[in-house]
Amino acid sequence: MRFTLSSTALSNKLAALSRVINSKNALPILGDFVFEINGQTLRLTASDSENTMHTTVPLTESDGDGRFAIGNHDLLEAVKGFSEQPITFDADLQANLVKITYQNGLFSLPIESADEFPIPQTVGDNASVIVISNQLLAENINRSIFATAQDELRPVMNGIYFDLTPDYLAVVASDGHKLVRNKIFSVKSDVPASFILPKKPASLLKNLLGKDGGDVIIRFDERNAEICFGDDTLRCRLIEGRYPNYGSVIPQNNPNELRADRNGLLAALRRVQPFANDSSNLIRFHVEGSMLQLDAEDYDFSKTATERMTCDYNGQPMSIGFKGSSFIEVLSNFDCPEVIIQLADPSRAGLVLPSEQPENQDVLMLMMPMLINE
Repeated sequence: MRFTLSSTALSNKLAALSRVINSKNALPILGDFVFEINGQTLRLTASDSENTMHTTVPLTESDGDGRFAIGNHDLLEAVKGFSEQPITFDADLQANLVKITYQNGLFSLPIESADEFPIPQTVGDNASVIVISNQLLAENINRSIFATAQDELRPVMNGIYFDLTPDYLAVVASDGHKLVRNKIFSVKSDVPASFILPKKPASLLKNLLGKDGGDVIIRFDERNAEICFGDDTLRCRLIEGRYPNYGSVIPQNNPNELRADRNGLLAALRRVQPFANDSSNLIRFHVEGSMLQLDAEDYDFSKTATERMTCDYNGQPMSIGFKGSSFIEVLSNFDCPEVIIQLADPSRAGLVLPSEQPENQDVLMLMMPMLINE
């Protein structure tokens, strides 16, 4: 079985697929790429048993159909340094060997039967469907994934929650200390549905989406999702369980509103945060009039820091504590010039919003307060 294709196209596709493969696998064949030739198309597959990704590459020549598996590491290392050129595979399925010929030489690698490769779980016939633009999904995953948890006791918190309602699609992530909630008003459904996307497939999508236009089609049931974008398909096992009622933790009446330059506040927090106590990472925010003061202290090591910056503030003078590293993450995941911080009192969560909402969206981030000693 012999076929020829572009070295650059192959290298790019294999690099994307390799992110699916784990460094250690229960089944040795899960360390392989599966090559499947059908007419003038090569279908490539990689899996870690819970996540399976397929992609296609057009062939310039092919003399027959067939399939085989080949180890990911050696092949990836060999082809990624090539300049753009034709590369020819000559696979001998009886000898379990493939010869790979290129402009200035050739190499050969062992291959295995692809029949041992596990078949991924499919989505049921009663699947719900979400159609969303490639760029919009990428933007919302990028904005949310940092807030997911790593909680063995509550695995539902370890992924991104997609909540499809008659009014919008909500994309939510929370680790119990911070929360991100994005509402997308251009995507909705008369039949409510939801799923929790684990962190690994979300990370894969974060790296692969947003590079071209078009729509992403997500089909999902109670256990599995199938996500199709361009030439690629990602099948993944979902996190099962009930996601907490995220709406109940978002305070509705926040009369104290602070508006500040996002980059200025971010830079100030990064300067002050190293002086905070390592275990609590507490930063004290004191806002009064048009002045915001940030204080950090670690009396165990005789370290303190204070920084002041101007802001627009409508509300009562207030001191409230937040975890510095989490607040830095929140501000880093906005791309607006200014942020609005809405506060009720020092014991209730603070809301952080962009100064201008993205079109057809409503973005909100929440920070739980920390106890401070006045």
